[in-house]
Amino acid sequence: MALPNTSFGAEKIKALLQTAHGVWFLGIGGISMSALAQATLRAGFRVGGDDRTDSQRVFRLRELGAEVRIGASGAVPEGYDLVVYTVALSDSDPQYSAALAKGLPCISRADYLGCLTGDFQTRIGIAGMHGKSTCTAMCAQILTASGDPTVYAGAELPALGGNCCRIGAERQTVLFEACEYMGSFLHFSPNIAVVLNIGMDHVDYFHSMEQVRASFCAFADRAGDGVLLWNADDPESRRAFAGRSGAKTFSLRDPTADFYAAEVQTGRGELAFSVVEKGSAPFRVHLRAVGLHSAYNALAAVAAARLAGVPAEQIVEAIKGYCGAARRTEFKGWLRECPVYDDYAHHPDEIMATLNGIYDLVPAGGRLVCVYQPHTYSRTAGFFRAFSEAFDRADLLLLSDIYAAREQNESGVTSAQLARAIRRRGRRALATGTVAETAGAVTSFLRKGDLLVVMGAGDIETIFDLLPLQKQL
Repeated sequence: MALPNTSFGAEKIKALLQTAHGVWFLGIGGISMSALAQATLRAGFRVGGDDRTDSQRVFRLRELGAEVRIGASGAVPEGYDLVVYTVALSDSDPQYSAALAKGLPCISRADYLGCLTGDFQTRIGIAGMHGKSTCTAMCAQILTASGDPTVYAGAELPALGGNCCRIGAERQTVLFEACEYMGSFLHFSPNIAVVLNIGMDHVDYFHSMEQVRASFCAFADRAGDGVLLWNADDPESRRAFAGRSGAKTFSLRDPTADFYAAEVQTGRGELAFSVVEKGSAPFRVHLRAVGLHSAYNALAAVAAARLAGVPAEQIVEAIKGYCGAARRTEFKGWLRECPVYDDYAHHPDEIMATLNGIYDLVPAGGRLVCVYQPHTYSRTAGFFRAFSEAFDRADLLLLSDIYAAREQNESGVTSAQLARAIRRRGRRALATGTVAETAGAVTSFLRKGDLLVVMGAGDIETIFDLLPLQKQL
């Protein structure tokens, strides 16, 4: 089972930090954890941590002065007074158990982030089952071009120099992703709370849509006297927030929304729409992105920036330079003269949105070839039918083994079962084994004129180390 979030709260964590010399991070190489480690280093603390593997993020942390152990399972070293952990860890994690046995305060990532972000004047929290990282990247593009924000992102962003965080000099504006898993976003206090969409996911934690909606409503309540910005086109968001006093809406369909995207144009990797904001003159934005799901993310980012006081003309100029986020329809290079993309999609809705958007980039006469690594047994089993229907846009699907993460396979679900279910729908799908075996299958099946997209939230991105990619043709 995953570890639960703590509820120390900002005041208690600040008090602990006042007497602390060092902070140790369990899983320090993760996107979110490395961002917190960088912020803690910037605050003048000794910082260390452990992770399963080396990575560019680990290398960057070492350059900044962090002590990082790889593959360690022993006790937290001397000189560290606090431990920060991610709920992605198992409750049997030996480092976590050793820290508790030593009597060290162990603080969850969300609890700690809530402390770090709570005293900024403008606090923008991006929530939603899908699209958080992309929307955060778009909003970061705008805010960094117009000010000096602090940003905590769930992906490495070109706008942040390839980093996953940016620490501003002033405590004026902070932008952060607000993750719903294990109720993590209930530890934050945004005064601009953005909800992109609401749906079922994380079936090891959420057991009904009623529970999901209640959790998102509780997140909205965290905005207090601030403002909730929600997607008026999303059915579950409508069920949760329709009639909510003081809230703002954004929409691609409803001209009466507070922020309405008119004359939306998508195609060949470009996106444009006019922002019709109540009480203000319309303005048109252009950016590099694919699919209608990107239009929703961009409109939400623009609306959040407007609510934060960014002038329209600055938004128009800033978002022109948007160049994506790591693993969000990220162009990786060429393989056998075929364009190759990487995407983090791991839920049926995300997969369909990504494939629908990227289909427009498939060369004439070519095929859309998809590699997918299912993420967790519980999600694969819980959404089995939806997964079997999610890949209809793909001409060929290669399924690697399921990435277990923190779980045991209690359901017995396999990638081979999913491949058979997809074939019964008349689609071409193969179970291809390990990541290394899947890389071999890619080189066997890919042919000139195809487009390859690799998707998943586990370690499937390591496949790019095994493929002879070219950066240029």
